[in-house]
Amino acid sequence: MKKIAVLLSGCGVFDGSEIHEAVLSLLAIAKAGASYQCVAPDIAQMHVINHAAGQEANESRNVLVESARIARGEIKATTELDVNEFDGLVIPGGFGAAKNLCDFAIKGADAQLSPLVAEFIGQFIAAKKVVGFICISPMMMPLLYGAGVKGTIGTDADTAAAFNAMGGEHQSAKVDDVVVDLEHKVVSTPAYMLAGNIVEVHNSIEKLVAKVLELA
Repeated sequence: MKKIAVLLSGCGVFDGSEIHEAVLSLLAIAKAGASYQCVAPDIAQMHVINHAAGQEANESRNVLVESARIARGEIKATTELDVNEFDGLVIPGGFGAAKNLCDFAIKGADAQLSPLVAEFIGQFIAAKKVVGFICISPMMMPLLYGAGVKGTIGTDADTAAAFNAMGGEHQSAKVDDVVVDLEHKVVSTPAYMLAGNIVEVHNSIEKLVAKVLELA
């Protein structure tokens, strides 16, 4: 049975992992006959958003602790995972990917990765294992793989321009398209960057997971 790590970035679209994308990733992996392990960096969130009010809350939260909500408590810190036991990695979107895993939401094309995240994903890359990036998380790809890596965030012109400015080669894609860069062994899909509903997100992620497992 293939084993896939799923890297979470908190719990909630505006300051953590997009919950639909995270849960649908887990479902797609399990339905395909593989197993998953949720993982997250043990770091502070950039900030906390009250999702009911749509505004910043005066509190602090931890990415690992919040991600554990989605994982039903079955989660490991990035430093606890033995990458050798896994066949690939999937990274759901949500603003947490652009605020906690890296700082693209603040710095745009000058973004940098969280050191723990760079070290963790770097282990999968060094071992030539497949990584699947969903929604906004592909913005980390140029930082991880360097110049020429091919990926998609959908069709948003400004975000695509930033991807290219960071050294990537952006490919425009429809909501349920997957872009595969065989040289770098990466797969990406737009999901909620384009999706109008949860069914479109499901289709997008199911295709990505199928390709990740094929390449694993």
